[in-house]
Amino acid sequence: MCRLLRYETRMSESAPASPPIDVRERGAPKDGAPVFLERRLFMQLLAFECGPTLPTVRAIERIGKKLESARMPAVIYADVNHPFGLAVLGFSEDPGDFVSKLRPTFSDEELVGLRFRPELTMLGRTYSTGYEQNLEYWLLERPRQTVLNPAWNWAVWYPLRRKGEFERLDPKERGGILREHGNIGKAYGDQDLAHDVRLACHGLDENDNEFVLGLLGKELHPLSHVVQSMRRTRQTSEFMEKMGPFFVGHAVFRCAG
Repeated sequence: MCRLLRYETRMSESAPASPPIDVRERGAPKDGAPVFLERRLFMQLLAFECGPTLPTVRAIERIGKKLESARMPAVIYADVNHPFGLAVLGFSEDPGDFVSKLRPTFSDEELVGLRFRPELTMLGRTYSTGYEQNLEYWLLERPRQTVLNPAWNWAVWYPLRRKGEFERLDPKERGGILREHGNIGKAYGDQDLAHDVRLACHGLDENDNEFVLGLLGKELHPLSHVVQSMRRTRQTSEFMEKMGPFFVGHAVFRCAG
């Protein structure tokens, strides 16, 4: 036994060290130097159904007060596809806030009539592509400004998962496919038709989705139109495994925290 332990020790001492793992977000180089940021924004959508003992209007009012009291940044949506439905989008750099601030909101005695709809739960984090000129803005400020903008009350949120073949493509081909997709989204944003929030949810989604996408704007029709336009891209038509379920909401309350 002693000889075996000494042998294992020698083996571990001679084994090559594991390569360092960098979990920082990376943006476009500035003055020739790489730009990194170890910060990101987490967002979580929770959906509920109100019952006969808890009218939707009263539930929204009570949840709003609880969110303000907890200083939890959030948006409350009326569910367009459910006459008694609502959803709460919470966001924070600290995912622990979902447990310590957002979760206790729904344990309020006045909200016992709420029925949780787990099939519409979405959780993700902002991420970089390596080309962002202002990394902090894109990771932290832009998503907040987008969901809190009082002019953009309509929202469509949905998760998605690409086929595994996409990751095995040549990087150059993969980049071209992503640019095709991104250019469509940019065109809608430039014309103030639809603005997106892109989140990664690898390992955070119980259904193994990879991304959560939020589309927000002044009107509902352009949000539907951009989803339709994206269907023609190679990414969606060839490499999309699954999209949805879709949550369609209209913002009725906002709290900046």
